[in-house]
Amino acid sequence: MTVSFQLSPEQEQLKAAARGFANEHLRGLASAVRAEPDPLTRALLARPVFEKAVGLGFLKGLIPAAVGGAAGGGVDAAVFIEEWAARSPDFTISFAGPLIALTPVYEAGTPEQVRRFVAPFLADSGAPLAAMAFSEPAGSANFDAEAPAAGITTTATPDGEDYVVQGTKAWASHLSGWDGDGPDLMTIVCRAPGGVSLLVAEREQLAGHLEVEEHYDLPGLRGCLTSRVRLHEVRVPKANLLGAEGQGAALTRNAFLPSGASIGVFAVAAMREAFDVAYRFARTETRGGAGPILSHQAVSDALADAKGRIEAVRLLAWRALDAVMAQHPSALELALHAKVLGSESAVEVINKLVQVVGVTAYDRDFPLVGFLNEALAYPIIEGSNIGVRRRQLQSLFLSPGYDPLAASGMS
Repeated sequence: MTVSFQLSPEQEQLKAAARGFANEHLRGLASAVRAEPDPLTRALLARPVFEKAVGLGFLKGLIPAAVGGAAGGGVDAAVFIEEWAARSPDFTISFAGPLIALTPVYEAGTPEQVRRFVAPFLADSGAPLAAMAFSEPAGSANFDAEAPAAGITTTATPDGEDYVVQGTKAWASHLSGWDGDGPDLMTIVCRAPGGVSLLVAEREQLAGHLEVEEHYDLPGLRGCLTSRVRLHEVRVPKANLLGAEGQGAALTRNAFLPSGASIGVFAVAAMREAFDVAYRFARTETRGGAGPILSHQAVSDALADAKGRIEAVRLLAWRALDAVMAQHPSALELALHAKVLGSESAVEVINKLVQVVGVTAYDRDFPLVGFLNEALAYPIIEGSNIGVRRRQLQSLFLSPGYDPLAASGMS
């Protein structure tokens, strides 16, 4: 078998379509978001663009073909995400809600559940939203811990044919929905009598039983509608339980594999845009010297190190997303590496590029520190690197029969 890292003609077309949409719609949206001080108002600016993207079929591109969508392979997903995230990572994160919220449905849902829960996201119009209600205000790194630890505190109490859900959730995009009555679909991580479980609440069950306590004002990813919401007596049919009670911990971890691997791509997008700014600056600015600062070896070395890490993280993210979407045995390890190495590389690389430019980069109007503010989120969203991701790698290393060469295919 021949291994090639060249994009196919179809992938080149996908890249062109994604880049064209990003340049036409996301660049202007990003500028409007930067200018709007209110977190809710600026998040709602995305809705018209969201509807355009749905109408063009981009949302179907996040849904597996096996359930009616048009998703391709992992490299296709990576190319698409990078092009959009280079212009507006917050919009891309918001749009990709089904990537996390529906993953447990694909894994453990009955055929009827899959058909019903996926249907809103196969639409050709509108702005359907999905949210994975996982994180809680007090932290969720130990979400599956048993008493006397708190673990997940959101509860699902059986009552006839329903569960009654009570609790507070935070941080996931679009927990509030566009209008405060919730998204079209919310996958809720909760504690049922049989242990940590996943319930799927639909909009009609959430409306009137969801209170928005706060819309967070983020320093980066400012266009994300990121809220803290209280779920009060949300009645969810027992038929909406995914798998069995107690299966939720494993389903939750698996749900974050595609999004975790995608963080590597978001990291690449931030680094590539920051590199472009710093590189152009270094080629043209003399800072009072005899020639452009790129003629100094220290500056050239800093740019060379940055460019090498961008290329390395991009290939790792491609490999990770490919493994995740193909359900390869190495998917867990590669997704974790893409998330941890990619996110931490972005912070380090962009910080070094800020130093290449110097104090000018600290001007809010100079387009560089904004990329750093975005990158600072990547080690902590989709699971904190220390609290969740590295602990999962430790568990993997401690597992019997772990083969260090298996993920690379070289064992």
